[in-house]
Amino acid sequence: MPQFEYDSTSIYFEEHGSGFPVLLIAPGAMDSAIEMWSNATINPLDLYRDDFRLIAMDQRNAGRSSGPLESSDPWGGYARDQVALLDHLGINRFHVIGCCIGGSFALKLIETVPGRVAAAVLQQPVGTTDVNGPLYEQLWRSWGARLSDRPDLKWPEIEEFGLRMWRDDFVVSVSRDVVRSCRTPLLVLPGIDSYHPTATGREIAALAPAGEVFEPWKDTPEHADQAAAAVRSFLQANTPAVPT
Repeated sequence: MPQFEYDSTSIYFEEHGSGFPVLLIAPGAMDSAIEMWSNATINPLDLYRDDFRLIAMDQRNAGRSSGPLESSDPWGGYARDQVALLDHLGINRFHVIGCCIGGSFALKLIETVPGRVAAAVLQQPVGTTDVNGPLYEQLWRSWGARLSDRPDLKWPEIEEFGLRMWRDDFVVSVSRDVVRSCRTPLLVLPGIDSYHPTATGREIAALAPAGEVFEPWKDTPEHADQAAAAVRSFLQANTPAVPT
């Protein structure tokens, strides 16, 4: 079982295929884990293992990964996990495919190591609106209730982490100014429900200098197939000619 250990954190990951590396950040909100890709309309583990080297991971305290809570910088803590895993694997530049919360993780990762992300695909990214805040709070509180069974974690610490992680607007992990300054090519597939607001996906693509939007993509199997092909083409077009 591939388990990467560093500091006090243990990260479960899997590798599939070969070629230019693609980091996969799964849907599932706080339970972002590899198994959640099976619920995605576009599952890269099924579709792209013949095209790329896929690195899938369970995020800290989801699935088979565990570690402390970094309440002072929740999103930064996750990004450090992702970078540490890629460093462990000897990977410098890479693509990212993030779904749901994975879109916010991907944008934070780009902010953290902008020169290393060659391109990113954001499937149905999350984003705050006037009405969906309680939905996200319910998700992190349910996750936190499960964590509270651990002897090393107490509820006040878990609650502080959740409140700090989800306190900001837009995509929560980074500001609009960060997206405006993002030079990384982005392909955005907007969501169509309250958890994944259509407006958020469109705004990300509009703000990013190298942003593109693909829609509709979830309404019919034909459109989903077209979107899957567009994701492959986008990543291939932005793969460096010489490995770096």
